[in-house]
Amino acid sequence: MLRRPLLLPLPSAATTCLHAVAGSRSQQSLQPMTRSAAAAAAAAAGDSDGGVVPLPPKPRQTFSFCRMCGGPIELAMPEGDTLWRHVCQKCSFVDYQNPRLVVGVIVLHDGKVLLCRRGIEPQRGLWTVPAGYLECGESSAEGAARECLEEAGAHVEIDGPFCHYDIPAISQAYLLFRGRLAAPFTFAAQLPESLEARLFAPDQIPFDQLAFSSVSIALKSYLQDLSSGRTTVHHGVIQKAPGSSPNDPGSFRLVDSFELCGDVGVANGSAGS
Repeated sequence: MLRRPLLLPLPSAATTCLHAVAGSRSQQSLQPMTRSAAAAAAAAAGDSDGGVVPLPPKPRQTFSFCRMCGGPIELAMPEGDTLWRHVCQKCSFVDYQNPRLVVGVIVLHDGKVLLCRRGIEPQRGLWTVPAGYLECGESSAEGAARECLEEAGAHVEIDGPFCHYDIPAISQAYLLFRGRLAAPFTFAAQLPESLEARLFAPDQIPFDQLAFSSVSIALKSYLQDLSSGRTTVHHGVIQKAPGSSPNDPGSFRLVDSFELCGDVGVANGSAGS
């Protein structure tokens, strides 16, 4: 359940901080560059190849037929583009493949965090917060609340955004909200999505049995905020080692991380709070 209106209280300037946490890059390095611009820059620098920019590695082709006309699909680089695309050889339709958005809620109730033990792959049997892919036609907050109902049988009140983590290696972005159980303040595992749903005290969260690196990073940041009484919005990029599983210890790290924080208090998630 979403509270209407869904607003995040804005802290005063005196209690607001925006600071880089790790691996910050210059603003210039984060700007995209087209092939023509890269070629011009290479030529200006005296590139011996006359400004010819090597093509990026060709990715794996994920499907073979056009969803518009049924014609054959091949990987090609359209004029003016910088990446390989799935291009129909019959109607020239470019089927762009974009990152998927995962939404969920870190639910607090009576000072404890609601976790679900996954009933499906990947990572079946391991613990995570209620979360899943955003569906077409719903807002990110609506999708997050829906996932809580589908996986934990829980109605929730969403208090505001908590974190946004990008994972370029798997082309996913995670958007997690802060929330609390709503009336009737009950929860239960929903098969086949979840095998178990349980409230964990902060010192009992099974970090060695969490399903995903994003959840591990998010929960550690959440517990730090909870203990300090801060309300913080986190952003960062999770770098994963090639070939690693979703939560291999030591196989991921958070870079380009920022926090927006304000001392506006953290709700304890109690019924009626």
